[in-house]
Amino acid sequence: MKNFTYSGWKLNGFVALLINLLLVGATVYSIVLLASTPELNVLALITLIVSVLMSIIMLCGYMLLEPNESRVLLFFGNYRGTFYDTGFWWVNPFMSAKKLSMRARNLNVDPIKVNDKAGNPILIGLVVVWKIKNDGAYNAVFEIDAPVEIGAPGYNNTRMNVLENFVAVQSDSALRQVAGLYAYDENSNNSTEEVTLRSGGDEINDKLTEELNERLAIAGIEVIEARLNYLAYAPEIAAAMLRRQQADAIISAREKIVEGAVSMVKIALERLSTEEVVELDEERKAAMVSNLLVVLCADEAAQPVVNTGTLHN
Repeated sequence: MKNFTYSGWKLNGFVALLINLLLVGATVYSIVLLASTPELNVLALITLIVSVLMSIIMLCGYMLLEPNESRVLLFFGNYRGTFYDTGFWWVNPFMSAKKLSMRARNLNVDPIKVNDKAGNPILIGLVVVWKIKNDGAYNAVFEIDAPVEIGAPGYNNTRMNVLENFVAVQSDSALRQVAGLYAYDENSNNSTEEVTLRSGGDEINDKLTEELNERLAIAGIEVIEARLNYLAYAPEIAAAMLRRQQADAIISAREKIVEGAVSMVKIALERLSTEEVVELDEERKAAMVSNLLVVLCADEAAQPVVNTGTLHN
């Protein structure tokens, strides 16, 4: 049976309250009439019984709905629809109503340890914003249930708590699934164009949202947003990965320095030759290149050495 909006008999709560007051008035009038008549007044007795019963029955049918709330209505176990109309209402008092909140809720998934695509253990956390879909009330009530431990003594086993537990378990599972599809960051084993957990940004979040919506559809739940809120290497490899990152940074910096130094040496030799400042043979060019590279690539400032002779002295 699919979810549908309740279309049965309903009455504005204030109109029903007025009818209820009229029934109370009829009850009082019948009592007065019976007390003032020496003989039994059958009509007054019937009116008394009917008005008392109707008053009690009507008192059980009032329902107050705030914005973004709903009631799943059952008639002796049969689903009769979901009531969404905000305000004060009266419906069939023989119907039982299960309260559901349609408001958005947050779930903070604490960091869990998983393996990324490269097999590295990482810690990853997630924030999920979810709500029950407008057409998902039936699924939220009748398609899922709480595990045994959730119903233990002292636990407030409401329908929303059941849903929160379901979302938490599925979020944990989806997070493990998505984390295993991507590497933590770029390294020598990955292409620089490959999406990673650190650089993926919106793509990773969209993938998480899509995965969660597929898993939670059975419960009539819609994931509005899913976003990583924690990402780090696991403690056992964090130090080693830090050293690797430092080494990668040093190598990258050295490559840049050497590239710039070679370019500067080339320009210097071309300028010396073009402007005829000095004529250098191949041996002197080699020595000059060596000295310039040492000066340009050294971590510390080079100390000048004045040569008063020739290269052969």
